[in-house]
Formats: sequence, C-alpha cells, structure tokens
Amino acid sequence: MPEPATNYQALAQEYARHRRIHPGVFERIVTRATTSGLKAILEVGCGSGNYLEAIAAIGAFSVAGIDPSSAMLDRLRERMPAAEVVIASAESIPFPDRSFDLIYSVDVIHHVKDRDAFVREARRVLNPGGWLVTVTDSEEDLERRVPLTSHFPETLEHERRRYPSTGTLRTELLGAGFMNVTEEQVQLSYPLSDLSGFREKAYSSLHLIDDAAHARGMARLEAELERGPIEALSLYTLLWGRAPGGEPGS
Repeated sequence: MPEPATNYQALAQEYARHRRIHPGVFERIVTRATTSGLKAILEVGCGSGNYLEAIAAIGAFSVAGIDPSSAMLDRLRERMPAAEVVIASAESIPFPDRSFDLIYSVDVIHHVKDRDAFVREARRVLNPGGWLVTVTDSEEDLERRVPLTSHFPETLEHERRRYPSTGTLRTELLGAGFMNVTEEQVQLSYPLSDLSGFREKAYSSLHLIDDAAHARGMARLEAELERGPIEALSLYTLLWGRAPGGEPGS
C-alpha cells in the first residue's frame, strides 16, 4: 500500500520554525563545492530555505532552488527576499541545459515520484563534470534515529516503505550515466530538551502514524526528559555521482 502524500502546504510553518541544517551534510556539500571549484548550485526540494540560506551566506556561490510547495517558498522568501527560487518538481527542472555545477537534495528523494526523470533532468542541467548529491536515509540510518525511531517505533515500517535503498539509488545513478558514484555517512549527537517539533509533527514520518502512536511516543519523550536532556542522534547518507564530461563550468 503506498504511503499517504505529505501535505507540505500545511506543514510549511512548522518546518520553518523547527527544522535546521545538519552540520555534517552542510560541511560535506560546501567542502566538495569549494575544493572542486563548483560555483553554481541548485537545491532540489529547498523547502523553507535552511540549507540554501546557509550556503548563500558564504558568499562564494550562486544559489537557486526549486520546490513544489508555494507555502514553503513563501517561508523561504521571508528569509531570502532576493532568492532565485521557483515552484517546480524534481522531475521537471525549469532551467536550461548546463546551468549548474552542483545539484543537491536533502531528505527529498523519497518524495520524488519518478526518480528516473529526476536523474535525467539533473544530468541535463549539470555542467560536464558537475556533481549530483542525494542526501537520504539508509535502512541503518532509519533504524538508528533518535528519537524518531527509538521513541516512535511505529514510524519505522512506514519509512522502510518510503525510502529507496542506497543500492537502488546507486543503480539509478549509474544507469543514467553518472560516474564516480560513492557513499558517505554523517551523524550528529546532540542533547534534546525542546520537544515542540515532535509535538507539532514537524517531521513527515510523524504524519504517517496514528494519533495513539504519536501520543505514546510523546509520553516516552516527556518521561525521559524528566531525567535530563535526551541524547538525540541524527544520521544521513550522502550518495554522490559525477556527470560525465570535462571540468565543471567548461
């Protein structure tokens, strides 16, 4: 049975208020862009703009973003009034051929209905030698998440159905002609004391479980928090692929 679609129009305010960049993901993207001389960067599924804003603040790159939710982009424009962002889906990127040196998406690929179309579009708008990075959750990442899996265990079954495996994503990249396909993992441990994001369901997986399961998870969190901050764990897997051809921008 397919998972229900997440209504990001309704979630935009909660995402803007509660979601933050993952330092490891940010560092890996910026390091690759800097060391490889990548200048033009596109975020697919930019949402309310956390990553786009942080990368733009460095001042070394030109950035653009697409997202299918107008409400998400409204939140982004409140933070970045001059941002080059467009309402669009991953399967139909509204930019000319060879427009970007680096394309990235963070926790988006499981929402893309036609991944083959997305990968073809990414290759089309990348410069020769440009990079595509998909930031996602491997099955191990999903199992180890704290508190999303540890305190809301009912989410795991849904998440396993939603997320494509990294092996599947690797096969799709290679099939589209991407080269140098590699994986790397990042994780962040941090003390969690503010439960409002989980209470307000600022994570799409919490919308996949019923109210009783959500209430049980919140009770677990609140009971543990009485003993002190919760040791949270955020994990991601980055899957990199390089477009064939010369150096980026050539």
